[in-house]
Parts: sequence; structure tokens; C-alpha cells
Amino acid sequence: MTWEVLSIIGTIAFAISGAIVAMEEEYDLLGVYILGIVTAFGGGAIRNLLIGVPVSALWEQGTLFLIALLAMTVVYLFPQKTLAHWKRWGNFFDALGLSAFAIQGALYAVKMNHPLSAVIVAAVLTGSGGGIIRDILAGRKPLVLRAEIYAVWAIVAGVAVGTKLASTPVELYLLFVVVTLLRILSYTYNWKLPHRSLRNQSMDQS
Repeated sequence: MTWEVLSIIGTIAFAISGAIVAMEEEYDLLGVYILGIVTAFGGGAIRNLLIGVPVSALWEQGTLFLIALLAMTVVYLFPQKTLAHWKRWGNFFDALGLSAFAIQGALYAVKMNHPLSAVIVAAVLTGSGGGIIRDILAGRKPLVLRAEIYAVWAIVAGVAVGTKLASTPVELYLLFVVVTLLRILSYTYNWKLPHRSLRNQSMDQS
């Protein structure tokens, strides 16, 4: 039950996130649906490739595809004035999707008896893979590869699930809330990971 709920939450959140980005980039209706679907299911496809699950398993999730399509349709049909406020919620839905899918990906790897390293990788790829593909298709720098803290929270989820720190439904839902809040706090207060830039150094040398 926990698995199914997290899958639904992640699918809805990332589908909406992808649709919002597509509308921000002024994509047409088909572009909105494609970007939303890719965002919702891209991370799972990458995860399946790396942990040995046939990618075709994604096509067995017919109900989730319908849920994603419904969520995107609702967002697309919202009045223009309301959509202006929806743009502000893009990061919020992204945080929900990251948390839900990171935990779901970790549970998937644990179920297949993979080691902790594979559980963490599954969490990161499931939680951020769809967002990376979305940003690339939208012509943006992938959020997860910038200095902003993003994939770290997926790693936290993977470690918690892989070490059985969170294993019961209550613990998993609590982990979902914690990871979501950490992601929201990180973009609200602009938390950054250490990074170095060679751009200024190259300009000085020239």
C-alpha cells in the first residue's frame, strides 16, 4: 500500500511539474503532455536499466499513465490567471516528486535484495532522473547538477531505507515528509553545496 501511494504521489507531482515547465517554455499541448510523461516516468526507466528490471515494465503501469494524463489535463485547463500562481508551485511539486520517487526507488532496490550502494543509486535516479530529462528537453541546466542541494535529499532517503532506519509504513511516510521539507527549505533559503568555477579564472588568463 505504501509503495502504491508513493507511486501515485510521485507520478502526479512530477507530471504537474513537467507540465508547468512546458507551459513556462510556451510548448504546445503535445509538448506539455510529452514533457509531463517524461518527467513522471523517466527516472523509473533509468533506474530499471541500472538495477536489472526490463524497461518494458513501465508499460504495465497503465493506471499511473492515466493518472498522469489527468493531472496534466487539469493543470492545462486551469484559467490563465490561476496558472500564474501555479508557476510558483513548480518547486513544491518537484519536492513532492523527488521525495516520493526517491523512497519508492529505494524500496524497489531493497525488494530485489540489492546492496546499500544500489539502493542509494536507485533512490537518486528515480527521484531526480525524470527532472534531469525534463530540464534538458526544456533547454535548462539540470537542477540536480547545479550547486543547489537536490539529489542529496534523495541520498538521505536511500540511506534511510537501505539501512532499515525507515521500514514500516508510518516511518516511510514520516521520511517522505522530512525529505520534502528539507527540499523545500533548501530552495527557500537558497542552501548551496560547495562548488568551484573556472569561468572567472579563464577570463583572467585571457
